[in-house]
Amino acid sequence: MFDRPTILDEAFSRRVAAHDFPDSRNNAASQSFAPHVLVDLFDSQIMSRHLDLWARRSKGKTFYSIGSSGHEGTAAMAAATRTTDMAFLHYRDAAFLIQRKKQAGGLTPLHDMALSFAASADDPISGGRHKVLGCAHTFVPPQTSTIASHLPKAVGAAHSLGMAQRLQLADAVLPHDAIILCSFGDASANHSTSQGAFNAACWAAYQHFPMPIVFLCEDNGIGISVRTPGGWIAANFANRPALHYVSCDGADLNDALRGCEEAVTFARARRKPVFLHMQTIRLMGHAGADVELSYAPMAQIEAAEAQDPLLHSARILHEQAGMSGVEIVARYEDMRARVERVALDALAKPRLATVAEVMASIEPEKGAKPSPPLPDAARRDVMFANDARNLAKPVTLAKSINFALADIMLQYPNAAVFGEDVGRKGGVYGVTQGLQEKFGAARVFDTLLDEQTILGLAIGMAHNAFVPIPEIQFLAYLHNAEDQIRGEAATLSFFSNRQYRNPMVIRIAGLPYQKGFGGHFHNDNSLAVLTDIPGIIVACPSSASDAPAMLRECVRLAHEDGRVVVFIEPIALYHSSDLHAPDDGGWTAPYVAPEADNAIALGTLGQFGNGTELAIITYGNGYFLSRQAMSELEAGGIDLRIIDLRWLHPLEPEAIAAAVADCRNILIVDECRRSGSLSEKLMTILTEAGRGDVTTRITAEDCFIPLGPAAELVLPSKASIIEAARVAVA
Repeated sequence: MFDRPTILDEAFSRRVAAHDFPDSRNNAASQSFAPHVLVDLFDSQIMSRHLDLWARRSKGKTFYSIGSSGHEGTAAMAAATRTTDMAFLHYRDAAFLIQRKKQAGGLTPLHDMALSFAASADDPISGGRHKVLGCAHTFVPPQTSTIASHLPKAVGAAHSLGMAQRLQLADAVLPHDAIILCSFGDASANHSTSQGAFNAACWAAYQHFPMPIVFLCEDNGIGISVRTPGGWIAANFANRPALHYVSCDGADLNDALRGCEEAVTFARARRKPVFLHMQTIRLMGHAGADVELSYAPMAQIEAAEAQDPLLHSARILHEQAGMSGVEIVARYEDMRARVERVALDALAKPRLATVAEVMASIEPEKGAKPSPPLPDAARRDVMFANDARNLAKPVTLAKSINFALADIMLQYPNAAVFGEDVGRKGGVYGVTQGLQEKFGAARVFDTLLDEQTILGLAIGMAHNAFVPIPEIQFLAYLHNAEDQIRGEAATLSFFSNRQYRNPMVIRIAGLPYQKGFGGHFHNDNSLAVLTDIPGIIVACPSSASDAPAMLRECVRLAHEDGRVVVFIEPIALYHSSDLHAPDDGGWTAPYVAPEADNAIALGTLGQFGNGTELAIITYGNGYFLSRQAMSELEAGGIDLRIIDLRWLHPLEPEAIAAAVADCRNILIVDECRRSGSLSEKLMTILTEAGRGDVTTRITAEDCFIPLGPAAELVLPSKASIIEAARVAVA
């Protein structure tokens, strides 16, 4: 029978009792640590091991059986760090979390881990939603990543430490002298997300920006079934510019402690990144369902088991703490009994039983952090001293967003604007022009040309009380990094049971109709990648009259409620001034100061006109084009109104149905592609409201947008809206 967990378990007791210890793997004499330290770490290691064994033997009762066996040396990193050093953990780091909770005191790491394995609603980190490693009391945000998608946000958190100190951010969560820990496997080190994070950290350190982070690579030599080439990790990371390299043996507690302390000391004192290469061993396969013998020869499996880190720890306790094999085995068996007692209790705890319980943590807690008051008029006058001429006249969408960002940054000292070219250049379209001069390079800055880094930076900064306002230059560029929103930012509240928040407003220039600089990569008209993510908010202003109030509401939702907000800015409307005729100024509006502004709350629809014969439901460029078509339609006798959705996700079905309840016909104008667009959701909403028989839609074609005039062939236009409206009321 290929029952490796039992074989491994029995081998430990048999070999230790007989003092059959493996030889030390270190040729050089390593530093020796105090016996009580080693015994304490050994207890964390065997607690982790017995939890793994219990989970493997409790099929149908426990879930997500990827264990930590062979990686127990990470307990040394917990011992080397402070409980205020935020840790983004590899999913095999149970020993780290157990040790950290023990060091914090007043917590119940064994019981907590058992509840997590059992998917109990009492699990203190996820509330039964996932088996994650996390603890709000010890600065360990929960991670579910298996491909190191948490590395970019760890870099962001490390950057936030120096930034918070420089800005003297009063409500920073992390101490200024903290470091950030980020752990991952050797296979994940090859992922493009990881490579981007390493590069970003080194890029910052090379320019002498503070970057106090320890990248802990747990090298067990295999990724599921694929072997990592021998020497690959060291060859890749031992000589990278601006990255300090340290190696240690995770199977040897003394050497693991030595390496971890060296790495942590360097990062804390020098405020520079460290790559800690820890040799580990993978035991019991990748997960419970993994049959390791199908891809690894038995000799290789047995060789790994012979180097079990617990056997090495037992040898060290025997040599340095004077413990006999019998005493060590007794301690091991006592821990087994403790785990089994706690496990029985955990399995008896209730699990999530209703849809409402499962979904309760998708959105963070509302009003958790009140917004600061509006700045006084004198400060605002100083900030806008050079803008008096523009403030006195109607402005375009781009300029209205620029002014709104300035007001927001004046009110919120924890707000920061960053992205590609947003600093001195002021953005590709000038939307952030002048902000760096107003607020300095610490709060308005350029990043690498890497969307994963930009979004990861935002997530990490949000962990330290900032409200990041990152810019993604074009909607099509988001796809390089969408998992940072979908897999990381959007899931944090859900998997932490509302204990962690990711406040941010991601500005994205997007949608079609751009003239002269077109093609698919600058005219992406698909929002589907965003509008199916639970918990996030997607906003899209269509005019200078709406954008400032909506952007302020987005920042308020981020700051107060911890929401992840995506603010889509229609590129083609940035500098549009006219609506019907040249120089009519119909698409500009006076910029309204915050104190005189009427808020546009989440879900509030816009409406132009009160006609009852036809309602056009639209957004973005569709609203602009529908307004252009309106005069001709009314001249033809069609009495209509235009509804601007403004807030594209989540949609408010009741509000939408009510807005068109007294209209005889409904036309949806959607500039996104026919398949997967908002128009499909709107059709469903109206059909369920009993209005499907009077509703039609016009959309873009299921096609990428070509360059030049050909783009107009696949998009809705003023003419096609007029034609569709006439057909709808015929």
